[in-house]
Amino acid sequence: MTPEIKKKSRGLIRYCWITLGCLTLTLGTIGIVLPILPTVPFYMLTLFCFAKSSDRLHTWFIQSELYQKHLADFVQHRSMPLKSKLTIMGTVTGMMAIAIWAMQHMPEIQLLIAGVWFVHVLYFIFGIKTTR
Repeated sequence: MTPEIKKKSRGLIRYCWITLGCLTLTLGTIGIVLPILPTVPFYMLTLFCFAKSSDRLHTWFIQSELYQKHLADFVQHRSMPLKSKLTIMGTVTGMMAIAIWAMQHMPEIQLLIAGVWFVHVLYFIFGIKTTR
């Protein structure tokens, strides 16, 4: 591969990361007002995408009020307030319950969904410290 082609492919990959970061930022922001979308996981993905693509975007996101309010404590201390944990677990439980109900004729899929839900709850209980 020539250096020019490598440079173009790196630029294309960079724009893909920026696009994905903007998409996850949008979905996370919508999740603030629409409880069916989880804000924190989308913002974590935004942080990752911006870190991979642009120092300027990464710095902007870290300094934004959205990051400070919804993600900074988790990233810095690996902890969450009890209210946030309960909100996330309640939302995920509701969505998983709907998915299990929708798959009532597919017991294997129901078991898979229940397993994912169980691991999620265990992670939130034992993997993330609770702050008051």
